Amino acid sequence: MGERLAGAEKEVLVEIVRFTQKNGLKGTEGGWKDFLALNDKKYGVSVSDPKKRAKDVLLAFLVTFSKDFQKYFSKLVRRHAERRAIEQYMNEFSGKISPEQGWKIVRIGKLANSMNSGAMLAIDCEMVLCNDGTEAVVRVCVVDSKLEVKLDKLVNPLKAVADYRTNITGVSKKDLEGVKFPLVDVQKSLKKLLAKGKILVGHSLYRDLYVLKFDYSRVIDTAYIFQYANLPTTASASLNSLCKSVCGYTLREEGKPHDCLKDAEAAMNLVTAKLKHGFNDPIEIAENSVPESDQMKLLAHRIPVYLPSQELLKILSGNPSIEEKIDSRIRGEFYSTCILFKDIDEAEKAFDELDGQETKDTSGRLQKSVLLKRDNGDVAGFFVRKMVYSSRPNNTDVSKKRPEPTDNGEQKREDVDGDKPKRQRTSKKHGKKAKTLAVE
Repeated sequence: MGERLAGAEKEVLVEIVRFTQKNGLKGTEGGWKDFLALNDKKYGVSVSDPKKRAKDVLLAFLVTFSKDFQKYFSKLVRRHAERRAIEQYMNEFSGKISPEQGWKIVRIGKLANSMNSGAMLAIDCEMVLCNDGTEAVVRVCVVDSKLEVKLDKLVNPLKAVADYRTNITGVSKKDLEGVKFPLVDVQKSLKKLLAKGKILVGHSLYRDLYVLKFDYSRVIDTAYIFQYANLPTTASASLNSLCKSVCGYTLREEGKPHDCLKDAEAAMNLVTAKLKHGFNDPIEIAENSVPESDQMKLLAHRIPVYLPSQELLKILSGNPSIEEKIDSRIRGEFYSTCILFKDIDEAEKAFDELDGQETKDTSGRLQKSVLLKRDNGDVAGFFVRKMVYSSRPNNTDVSKKRPEPTDNGEQKREDVDGDKPKRQRTSKKHGKKAKTLAVE
C-alpha cells in the first residue's frame, strides 16, 4: 500500500477513514476514535471528524491496519483516481455528445408552444445484457392515452448478447432472428411521435430513456407521482403493486415474464387514474406484493466483478445456493446476483447472522455492508439486501443510527459506528504514550 496511500490526496484518506468507521473496522490500535483517544492527549475524540484532521494523522491511523486491509485501501485510492479522471473528462466535454455515443437530444421548442400540448404517450422497453456489460433494448412499445398502439417493435441490439433474460423480458434469441430494426430507427420514431411537445409517460422512465439514449424533458414517471402509507418516504412501488392498489387489477402473475405492451398500458392507466381521482392521500401497497418465492432469497449487489459468486456463500449460514435461473447482472465494475434459501426462515436467519453494518437501501429495504476475506488474502466488500420491506419495530432506529453512505462514499452523519463517545483516558500509563495530533 505504502507509496500509493501516502501519495493520496487528503480527501481520499478522509473517505477511507470514514469507510472504516461505517464498517466498524479496527487496526492494531482500535477504531478511529480509539486511535484518537490513545494518541491525542490534547483533543482526544472531541475532534473526531476525519475532515478536520491533518493528512498525517489520517495516514498514521490507516497504517495500523493489517497488510490485507492496506491492500484494499490501496485499491480504494486507485478507484478514486479513476473516478476523478472520469469526472474531469465529463466536465471538460459536458454537453458535447459525439455521434459515436448515439444519443438523440430532443428539444421541445418554445415553452409556451409546447405547454399547449396535453397529449400523452406511454412507453416501456425490454432490455438484454450484452457481452460488454451494457444493456441494449430489444423491444419497445408506445401507446397513447386511449391505449392505441403507436409503436411495437422488436429491436436488433447490434452487438453480442450475454443474457436475453427471457424469464423477465419474454424475448428469446429466436425472437430476434431476422430482426433488422436498429436503435437509431427507434429514436427517429420516438422523435416523430413526440412532436409538438407531447408528454412521455413511463414507470422508472429514466431506465428506458437511458437505454434508448434518448434525452427528453417533458415526462411523467409513475414511480414518483404517488405517496405510500406503508412504505418509506424514499421508496417507490413496483408497477404491478401500483396496478393492484390504484387500478384494481393484477398486471402479471407470479413467475410470468413482462409484457412490454401491457406495461406501457399500465403506466398510462396509472396517470389517467391520478388525473381523474387525485390520489392525494397516501395509498396502501399490499404486503404480499413480494412473491413468497422472492422472500426466500437475499440479493447480493455491488459485488466486484473479480469475486466469483460461489465465494459469497462462505459468509452465509444455512445451505444457500446461487440462483441459476437468474444470471448475474454486470454493471461496469460490479455485478449482482440472488442467493436462494430453502425457506423464508432460513433466509431471515442468514441475514440476521450476517456480520456487517445494517442500513437501508433507497427503497427502504434492510441491507448489510459486508466484507469477505478471500483465500488469497484480498478483502472484498459488497452489500446483501432483503427482498422485502422491513417489518421490524425498530427499523426507524436503524436508519437513524446507521445512515447509508452517499454516492461519493461520505456519511450523512459523523458518528456512524453506533458506539457512544468514549471519554479520554487520564491514567498515567496512558498519559506517557499520548501525544498531540494536528487538527485542521
